[in-house]
Amino acid sequence: MTARTLHTAAPPATTGNRLRLVLLACCLGQFMNVLDASVVNVALPVIAEELRFDRHNLQLVNNAYTVVVCGFLLLGGRLADLFGQRRIFLCGVALFTFASTVGGMADDPATLVLARAFQGLGAAVMAPATLTVLGTTFTDPAARAKAFGWWSAVSGAAGAIGVLLGGVITEFFSWRWILLINLPIGIVLFATVCWVVPESPARQTRRALDVPGAVTVTLGLMAAVHGVSEAHVYGWGSVRVLGPLLGGAALLAAFVLIQARFAPHPLVPLGIFRNRSVAAANLVAFFGIAALFSTFYFFTLLLQQVLGYSPLETGLGYLPLSLGIALGGWGISSVVPRTGPRPVLIGGLALSSAGLLWLARTDPTATYTGDVLGPVLLLGFGMGAVLNATTNAATAGLRAHQAGLASGLLNTTRQLGSAVGLVSLAALSTARVDGRTEGGPASPEALASGYGLALTGAALFAAAGVLAALAVPVRERSRAAQGDTERLAT
Repeated sequence: MTARTLHTAAPPATTGNRLRLVLLACCLGQFMNVLDASVVNVALPVIAEELRFDRHNLQLVNNAYTVVVCGFLLLGGRLADLFGQRRIFLCGVALFTFASTVGGMADDPATLVLARAFQGLGAAVMAPATLTVLGTTFTDPAARAKAFGWWSAVSGAAGAIGVLLGGVITEFFSWRWILLINLPIGIVLFATVCWVVPESPARQTRRALDVPGAVTVTLGLMAAVHGVSEAHVYGWGSVRVLGPLLGGAALLAAFVLIQARFAPHPLVPLGIFRNRSVAAANLVAFFGIAALFSTFYFFTLLLQQVLGYSPLETGLGYLPLSLGIALGGWGISSVVPRTGPRPVLIGGLALSSAGLLWLARTDPTATYTGDVLGPVLLLGFGMGAVLNATTNAATAGLRAHQAGLASGLLNTTRQLGSAVGLVSLAALSTARVDGRTEGGPASPEALASGYGLALTGAALFAAAGVLAALAVPVRERSRAAQGDTERLAT
């Protein structure tokens, strides 16, 4: 038995039904993470009224979660490599569940915002661990592709399902159950992880955590994402935006210097980016998620403010998108091992771009079945395939103990893409709507024009993803070439 086999072989206990339960646990953990990034949106007006939020601070309910998630994802992924995938997975589940319970019982804005921040910390620890577990447990290429297919389908569909679930809970129950529902789910998930998820394969040595690198990259990412998230309120020229952006850039530059010159055991070995598949996949993820998660926001506004749908009807309108993402992610899983991720990425992003350009033509006279259903299905199926293939490409050619690092990189890139995409397209949309209203109330036609411009921008993000996908290797490299990359990334 070779040293490589020792690194990658799954423990004997994870066979048969246990493998399916491992997959279920990882998908459920990722579902909770993505769901809570979107489920709160529909309930924000009710939350603002009940907890007496100032309208300028209401955005903190979402930003506290997003900023902390993005800041800690890279560190969370590395923790799974250093201290064990099951241990870190359990820590993330416990923290996420506890913070959800506190948030659901909050009686004032500060408590809710802090709870959302700790939810984000739990998600940042849990999300990379789910991918790490899948990558080290499913070692057969076909089984691994199917596992990533399910994980990707859940990741994409959860964002759309969050809008539906948020509308249903807000309309028929209390907004508090948006968060409190995580308590029973978290308890079941914690018990399942304890029972079926194997610990990381034993390593001869455990490397110390790169504390300077962890501090600079975490604070740098948090500052940068905070600056981007504030831009749609204060404008790109504001000190409240430029200050965090410049500070974040300085911290990230210091992080790169620490990794390259000073860290004996770097948090992110920069040699990992010499793996062409990993580097290209992260670029694809940035553009793809910038398109997809921006669409969630503008599609909601399009349905409610242009077509006049209620929150519940808006949630139901997301069902075809969720179904398309799930079918795309799961259905393409048998194709990726045969063709490699590159053709799937190119085809899926091209399909998504076409669907977004079609959806951008929606106006107040449109009907759902005649004008919305078709492009939504195209977008859903295309993005489902992209999410699957990106996950495969981003973890290609790496040893098992680097799975958490690759997972953290991928999830961090996705979070950055969603933040940058939404803010930049929101600025375009607002400028178009303001230009067509001249200070008066915005008409449905003006809103449709603004949202259509944003969706066109999302289509361009997807098209940029096609160009990035051209850099993904056509086929898997030889074992020797993979070995060279692994040594460079170690």
